Amino acid sequence: MEGSGEILCEGELEKRSDSLFQLWKKKRGVLTDDRLRLYSGSSERVKELLLSSILKVDCVEHTSKYVYFTIVTTNFKDIDFRCTGKTSWNAFITLALIDYQNRRALEGFRRNRFQRVASEEQPESEEQRALSPWVAALIVPSHPHIICPAADVKD
Repeated sequence: MEGSGEILCEGELEKRSDSLFQLWKKKRGVLTDDRLRLYSGSSERVKELLLSSILKVDCVEHTSKYVYFTIVTTNFKDIDFRCTGKTSWNAFITLALIDYQNRRALEGFRRNRFQRVASEEQPESEEQRALSPWVAALIVPSHPHIICPAADVKD
């Protein structure tokens, strides 16, 4: 499940465990343009957090030693992290998330625009041509955006 994106940030950060004692566990993080990979200790076991599953980076708190932050997922799960102040993981993740969301929005806009242009270029069917006079009769001439109820139409 390797992402194809370039590495935006790589280094150490700590994740708070979900266990009863909520211990901080060191992870090696690799942030790309579409995911955050977290490697556990010396093993190559990896957990991935796709940027599409992140809602926001929240609760940033600075202390003399650490920056604490929370990643909120789209299913509203909070994942707590901390890093040294000089690494700025929270800023890198936030910027990567904004860039990812902007790319998705542009893709959606382009897709909708392409579909609209394609639908405008399709020839009108026989059924659509036959219904055109009826539809035109329902439109209020002084306000073309208002359509009259069928009961108001007079022959």
